[in-house]
Amino acid sequence: MSANVNFLGSVDRDLLKRAEALAAKTDTSVNVLLATELRHLVDTFEAAETAGNANFLALLDFSLGRSDDLALMEALGIDSEEDLFLLMAQAHLPMPRLSAAATEAMAADLHRLSP
Repeated sequence: MSANVNFLGSVDRDLLKRAEALAAKTDTSVNVLLATELRHLVDTFEAAETAGNANFLALLDFSLGRSDDLALMEALGIDSEEDLFLLMAQAHLPMPRLSAAATEAMAADLHRLSP
């Protein structure tokens, strides 16, 4: 039987406020949300490792922003973003988020295209 331990970590203030709101809406705690997600991530990684499936590690690197979509698609031998999205969903991993600067640049490009 394992015992719970406290640990120190840091998280963006806005993210913590949003997590607290989610916890309140779902009648749980941020601690339970975090522990559940961390357990799922570790269990999934360990299962993939036991099965000898290196694809999960590649997908995790992509989710963490450590590799780009084109490199991942080439490594996995897939040729469509739809297939990549499906693999990420099957692995229960979030798609990486663009930086604020990249998001703003895309918005500016779209704004220039509008009449």
